[in-house]
Amino acid sequence: MADNYLEKRYEEVFGKGRTKVKQVGHPLDELLKKNRSHRGYNINYKVSRTELERIVAVNTKIPSACNQQVLRFKLVTHDSGADAVLRNIRMGAALPELHLPLAGTEPEAFIVVCSTKPENKLIDIDLGIAAQSMLLKAVEMGLNGIIIGAFNHENIEKELGLPYPAIAILAIGKGAEKIELTPISEGESHAYYRKEGVHYVPKVKVEELVL
Repeated sequence: MADNYLEKRYEEVFGKGRTKVKQVGHPLDELLKKNRSHRGYNINYKVSRTELERIVAVNTKIPSACNQQVLRFKLVTHDSGADAVLRNIRMGAALPELHLPLAGTEPEAFIVVCSTKPENKLIDIDLGIAAQSMLLKAVEMGLNGIIIGAFNHENIEKELGLPYPAIAILAIGKGAEKIELTPISEGESHAYYRKEGVHYVPKVKVEELVL
């Protein structure tokens, strides 16, 4: 093949002087792979309020059903109520024998998601969009997190002095777990499990998701 054939052919098709697009990986795919639900964290890393504010800021850019924008966020750090949140949440329901989080790996920063209106289908859609977007931002920042739905609503709202009902809590920190995705068929167990220190998360194969 003649020298510079590909370059010359590119210019014939797209025009001389046209900048070629460099082939790169897919950053969203990488973020999605890294965005795993961590139940254990490096307690030596203290998440700051500024970092939580950066994560919450994604909500100024994402969709909202009917553009209601009813979600509000309470930021909790190691120095501002983390203990109150920690004693009122439950994690790792599929692994009750482990009593997660393990001692010394507890999360110490949280984003408590509240709603200014009674929870309904549209607000739940907003919650899903917001929670996923915030966790992807956390991963982009080198952090990790988990969405927590099992918590004592009354105690959380009282101890944090929340003006609106809490509908979800995000724990944020520097993940201290090794998590792997494992493909499964639709009929196999979807329950996550741990083996030799690795947390495995079954995911249905894409060919079985498409109707």
